[in-house]
Amino acid sequence: MSSLGIITARSGSKGIKDKNIRHLAGKPLIAYTIENALQSRYIDEVMVSTDSDIYASIAKDYGANVPFLRSDRNSTDIAESTDVVLEVLEEYERLGQHFDDFILLQPTSPLRTCKNVNDAFQLFYEREADSIVSVCECEHSPLLSNVLPDDLSLFGFIKNVERRQNLKKFYRLNGAIYISKVNMFKNIRSFYGKNSYAYIMEQRESIDIDTELDFEYAEFLMIKEVHNDPKD
Repeated sequence: MSSLGIITARSGSKGIKDKNIRHLAGKPLIAYTIENALQSRYIDEVMVSTDSDIYASIAKDYGANVPFLRSDRNSTDIAESTDVVLEVLEEYERLGQHFDDFILLQPTSPLRTCKNVNDAFQLFYEREADSIVSVCECEHSPLLSNVLPDDLSLFGFIKNVERRQNLKKFYRLNGAIYISKVNMFKNIRSFYGKNSYAYIMEQRESIDIDTELDFEYAEFLMIKEVHNDPKD
């Protein structure tokens, strides 16, 4: 079996300027994901899909391949990850390289570990799955939330209130890991087929950087971990 690691890193983020290459605890954000992928025993080639020569240069400095730049049509704010992945697979096929499966890794999950990647692949092969998608437990139960009317009335806001300890666990997509068989993905253009399974990650590993607060929190956790390392 051969596996391709696809790291998506479009330039021009609106929320945080140049988010994917902004330094986090001393390294560009994208570096953490590249290092995770390169350390994995399951990934045969690690590539970065980007529309930027600057991003491509940084990715190469950290060991990733950038055999081509992303097309203009897949470099917009409304471009879908599905189309980006399909473009990568098609371009590799034009270069004569074919893969059995791939893993999609987003740079915005810097606390994802190589162990997470390897464990997700192990689950993928053990279950003989078509796809694996990472999730984590919800920080708050959706049963304790609702929409608000214009007058902000709380009447009927929470139904069937139970002690929090008795509420069922809910899980959410965390955006950290997507694994799929190439042929299946090309056929259904989705990670959520009948033979798809969840890989559960810890909330700490699931931080997805989208805002300045996310960035500050991730950096705080990284610095705290270094200071608490008994080897220091």
